Amino acid sequence: MAVRLNPLDPDFLADPYPTYARLRDEAPVYRHPGGFVAVSGYADVQTVLRTPEVFSSRAMGGGPVRVRDPESMPLGPGSLISLDPPEHGRLRGIVSRGFTPRRIADLEPHALAVVDELFAKFRHAGACDLVSTVSAPLPVTMIAELLGLDPERRDDFKRWSNALIVESTRPGSRDRMPELMSMMRAFRSYLLTVIDARREAPADDLVSVLVHAEEADGALDAVEVLSLAALLLAAGSETTTNLIGNAVLALLDRPEMLDAVARDPSRIPAVLEETLRWDSPVQLLMRATTQVTELGGVEIGRGTLVMVLIGAANRDSEQFPDGERFDPERTAAGHLGFGFGNHFCLGAALARLEARVALERILADLPELKLAAPAERHGSFLVRGPKALDLRFTV
Repeated sequence: MAVRLNPLDPDFLADPYPTYARLRDEAPVYRHPGGFVAVSGYADVQTVLRTPEVFSSRAMGGGPVRVRDPESMPLGPGSLISLDPPEHGRLRGIVSRGFTPRRIADLEPHALAVVDELFAKFRHAGACDLVSTVSAPLPVTMIAELLGLDPERRDDFKRWSNALIVESTRPGSRDRMPELMSMMRAFRSYLLTVIDARREAPADDLVSVLVHAEEADGALDAVEVLSLAALLLAAGSETTTNLIGNAVLALLDRPEMLDAVARDPSRIPAVLEETLRWDSPVQLLMRATTQVTELGGVEIGRGTLVMVLIGAANRDSEQFPDGERFDPERTAAGHLGFGFGNHFCLGAALARLEARVALERILADLPELKLAAPAERHGSFLVRGPKALDLRFTV
């Protein structure tokens, strides 16, 4: 039976990797009956991501959900993720002012303090849901403070980000559209209030940087300021949340490796890089062809949607020998877990810092760590990670 790809199939969402392996072997450039093309091999995926003049990012415009009320959406067609050069470079250059290597390195003491605060709430309980106690609140708190948002509203930020990125990319999302749109309107309204406040009184935060670029540099318009703030908050929290959860799950499935890394925390960065490769938090991206082109011997028409399967490419054994095996001892350099080319994740250094600090503390302070119940996955075709991760440990 020929390989079939159904991104909304529950079995696929639970474990997409067997389907990815068949796609790489049988149809690395796969024509879906619905009209789109899915690309799964590492070399072909790299080609797509580094050729924006042929494979445009405009397919990411407006977010995964298509809605009749674009005014409710904090991410619009002009969002950073949906732009091609030169417009993309203009916006990215402005946002990168808030993500300099020195600024990110300087955040480590604060990240440690946030982790301490979070652990104090459950450390003596002997059990926790790691997602709700650590892997979700840590990155959303950090990115909120970097932007200049009230960290006390982190539950709202997480709920809004989850609606924008996770809930909108699950089966049945259309049935929940009124609820999702209500959350998007609240998200947009809150951000507009903060942006207006920074126009009146700038502060030392990233929203002020964006507002200054709008007012003084003339480099941004009001819609772009809103879209960038929303993207940074949502993407800056969801990716790290799933990276932490996926790394912990990978180690829990390998008790000897878990013990070895706990004894030698210097191995944690390698564990995180291998997690980004082996169980990518972001599973796919979308592109649209600007012209008739050829990829992997397959002709693709102009205006075709191209599903770029990051999760599949990262397990391609032609690039990463024995790619289906989780092996932190390998060289995972070149993985696509943070994207590739001009859309490489701006917050990659921050995500690595947050995940490293969290994993160091988890392995040091939660001895005899075990799963208390099977991990519940999001069920999103866009991102992959545990929705809940119930753990037991000794006190």
